Amino acid sequence: MEWVVVISVLVLTVLSLLRINVIIAIIAAALTAGLMSGLSIVESIEMMVSGMGGQASTALSYILLGAFAVAISYTGITAILVNFLIKVLTGKKMMMVLAIAGVACLSQNLVPVHIAFIPILIPPLLKLFDEMKVDRRGVAAALTFGLKAPYVTIPAGFGLIFHETIQNGMVENGSDITIGQTTLAMLIPGAGMVVGLLIAIFFTYRKDRESISGAGGSEANFTAPPAENVTFNQKHALTLVAIAGALIVQIFTQNLIIGALTGLVLMFGLVVVPFRKGDQVMADGIAMMGQIAFVMLVASGFGKVLEDTGAVSSLVEMSSSFLGDNQALIALILLLVGLVVTIGIGSSFGTIPILAALFVPICLAADFSTLATASLIGTAGALGDAGSPASDSTLGPTSGLNADGKHHHIWDTCVPTFLHFNIPLILFGWIAAMVL
Repeated sequence: MEWVVVISVLVLTVLSLLRINVIIAIIAAALTAGLMSGLSIVESIEMMVSGMGGQASTALSYILLGAFAVAISYTGITAILVNFLIKVLTGKKMMMVLAIAGVACLSQNLVPVHIAFIPILIPPLLKLFDEMKVDRRGVAAALTFGLKAPYVTIPAGFGLIFHETIQNGMVENGSDITIGQTTLAMLIPGAGMVVGLLIAIFFTYRKDRESISGAGGSEANFTAPPAENVTFNQKHALTLVAIAGALIVQIFTQNLIIGALTGLVLMFGLVVVPFRKGDQVMADGIAMMGQIAFVMLVASGFGKVLEDTGAVSSLVEMSSSFLGDNQALIALILLLVGLVVTIGIGSSFGTIPILAALFVPICLAADFSTLATASLIGTAGALGDAGSPASDSTLGPTSGLNADGKHHHIWDTCVPTFLHFNIPLILFGWIAAMVL
């Protein structure tokens, strides 16, 4: 039982590296976990399906955010940003990639569309990337950084949800902590992600690279909108009002679905998008985000199998049984456990409640401080999100970069982001646990 998580995640990883579709790879991993735990194939499938509802809210929010992003793009306001990037940054590869990382950061805290902006913003830039011989793996790293680092370190927007998840998990398991303390606890691990981004941009992927047609498998069914010259007008101003409304509602309600619905209602109510376009906006939103949403549902089912069979708790118990009171070793093992678990489940937010229930008793027994415990839980949850085939932090970048069929999800997104963010997160998370 102790090795169920490790072996099932290895199945997921190997199949993904062999270019097997990620949904099939996740199902195979879930079946492996179920069979190793003594369940039949039918029982394993039924348990996985029963757990798919765990990410239903997230999946619905992605669909609505996709529709909101499509509505925003309908106004042409994204073309203004694209034209600006092309005009100012053409010929400046590293500045271009840093700018994309900055835009991605805004999607977590300021403009709450999460990954939905990527299939709108990135495809119009692909031709420019090819002309500048930009290594798309560096762009993938920049996008994943922007999707993760803000919520890991900043308690606003998605970040507030992440930090509250850490707080609630610790409080429910007997360790009181405030949001301010979780923020302090995650600053050092967040700095590790900055280091990883800089290494990716300025060292690993700074050289010219020709994009190869077909690298991503079949060409995606997405036509990049033209980046025409568009001047700022009244519709764009009203679009900003809708974005602000969505942000405010999302912050106050802490509900992505309500926030996305608010944005859509404002876009139609202010006649920024004609009401007759409603069906098309929703259809395009589903086309853009539907596959990602479904992958998240299947990954949630895999997580259900791992949790209900006791595989995760068995792995933690096995790991902690021989550690004694060696804090340095305990911290490292807990981080590695988080890495393995999150790669399989693919969601930092969904993993933290599981990890908190297992980590808090161990950390209390080993006399870790409250801040050190929060850092371990937060970092362990964030680990594996970058690099996981089933994570929105990798699926999102691929959805934009593979619009022309020249970017492979596993080799061009998952592997680069795994190397450049998980290694620094382990190192800086371990340092945080030792010094806080």
